[in-house]
Amino acid sequence: MASKLSFRLATRNAYESLWNHAPPSFLAPALTSSALPFSTTSSLATTVRKAKKHERRDTYALRQAKARKDANLSRQAILKEQRAKEVGDPIRGIPTPFVESFDTIVPQQQIAQDADAISLEALKTDTDKPPPSPAHASEEIHLNHGIQPRELEESIKFSRWLTEPLASTDLGRQDPDREVSERRQWEARHATAAEAIQRITSLANGSSLHRTKKNVERVVETLGRHKTDLILKPKASANTMQNAALAQTAEPAPRVGPDTGSSEVQIGVLTAKIRVLADRYEGESRKDKVNKRNLRLLLHRRQKLLKYMERKERGSERWQHMLQTLGLTPACWKGQLSVE
Repeated sequence: MASKLSFRLATRNAYESLWNHAPPSFLAPALTSSALPFSTTSSLATTVRKAKKHERRDTYALRQAKARKDANLSRQAILKEQRAKEVGDPIRGIPTPFVESFDTIVPQQQIAQDADAISLEALKTDTDKPPPSPAHASEEIHLNHGIQPRELEESIKFSRWLTEPLASTDLGRQDPDREVSERRQWEARHATAAEAIQRITSLANGSSLHRTKKNVERVVETLGRHKTDLILKPKASANTMQNAALAQTAEPAPRVGPDTGSSEVQIGVLTAKIRVLADRYEGESRKDKVNKRNLRLLLHRRQKLLKYMERKERGSERWQHMLQTLGLTPACWKGQLSVE
């Protein structure tokens, strides 16, 4: 009995040693295939079969297919470029003379007016004349520190009159050559002083804060309803009969001061601030995370105002006038805005 048990133990140990050193042949493919990397590419036979099928096709048909593919790709590129040009930049929109003048406060080019167009100043003095066309807007020179061009010109004239040397009344002591020399020196000093004053009051030499302040004033004067209500018609409401009855019974409240709270004015002010931050972010301050966040906040605030105004004023003259003046496109309020 003991001999049989020892024989079984020996046989078992022999099988275990063989299993550990050399696995069975039917498990070899499974063990080797699990160690191989997984691949999604087709086998060599499939590749050869596709190549032979491609060779059997007509060369003329292949050229036609390639020509159609190239024409389709070129057309897609053209359409993509056209759509991007029409939609515009979601941050800057389409450049306009009014928006481009935000950088240096240089007056934009005089807009050609019709023969019948009149200015707002003429409308204030004579109420019998018809309202002017939107082409009345022509920019004037803007100065720093709240100075008007007429005030600067009058001040320079007064200083010239005040410092001009007087002619000598004593005939015995008159020296023509000396008087001519002194007058030339005075003319040179006056020209230098006038140029210095013009440089001091120029917004091109001012800070970004002063230019932004003047741009806000220009936006209020250009898009404010205290000016645009005289030349633009409001959007017609559906209840025209009810609105007409209310207009006859209730008198409109008089406007006090310029319009600074309408949607178009707020959108214009945000556009001026966005342009300043965008120029700063695209320049040397590319890694300025604080200005990047501020720019994103202003963009989304303008997007909300544009969506609100589109819902309230879409199709009206106010809406069209604002879009044409600021160069805003649907990309500024539709879709997702991102600052890369």
